[in-house]
Amino acid sequence: MSDNLHDAPARAMKELLGVIDALIAPDGCPWDREQTPLSLCDYLVEEAFELIEGIRTGDKKEAMEELGDVMFILLFIATLYERAGDHTLADSINHSTAKMIRRHPHVFGDKQFEDIKELWDNWERTKREENKGTDRKRVFDSLPSGLPPLLKAYRINSKAARNGFTWDSDEAVEAQFELEREEWREALASGDAEASEREFGDCLFTLVELGRRKGIKANAALDFANQKFLARFGKMEELAEMRGASLSDMSLDEMNRLWDEVKDWEKG
Repeated sequence: MSDNLHDAPARAMKELLGVIDALIAPDGCPWDREQTPLSLCDYLVEEAFELIEGIRTGDKKEAMEELGDVMFILLFIATLYERAGDHTLADSINHSTAKMIRRHPHVFGDKQFEDIKELWDNWERTKREENKGTDRKRVFDSLPSGLPPLLKAYRINSKAARNGFTWDSDEAVEAQFELEREEWREALASGDAEASEREFGDCLFTLVELGRRKGIKANAALDFANQKFLARFGKMEELAEMRGASLSDMSLDEMNRLWDEVKDWEKG
């Protein structure tokens, strides 16, 4: 990549850092001056979800805008840490750069791997070496506790598989899922609400692993399903309004007919 291609983002980042400096200056914005890295966490999560929504819906303009908003929060947090004398933005970037180079010896060195499994094995070994002498000594110590449960289930299964603790085959996972589903049915039949919830969780956890093996990320897949349902339901409401009706006044059969009409419309 040429230096000219690097110049534009560097200038833009410098300008954004200047905006942040102005916002937290003594004569800056009272709200911004009160912020801390901790207080900005929720805003970072919110902006990240908005960026994800733009990406998953294919809205490139929205993705562009939200990417900038995420960058603003990240630079804001970095500036606050630097002002407090903790670490600089350069420290964070340099640490990440060194880590990525270290974890990709097949790209930045002369290491060669036979397959993706060997690559992941090396990745895990490298991480264990990096964590020596720290509190992160075990496989799941680096797993963020605040991850949404569905995403956490995927990461748990993925890390377990990288460390050799997983089912031998997809068929074995499918059999385990059927077993978990039967245990859930039994719990439901017993009327034990707590057991039903636990067994349902086991079903979800196993299904997440089955999807992972097929290259499907459960969190993203469910999000797409949510968006599809919301879009179809919105179309149902539009159709009902066009015909002078309201979904709240319709029977389930009538709504199902609208639902099928929307699905047929989607097919072209």
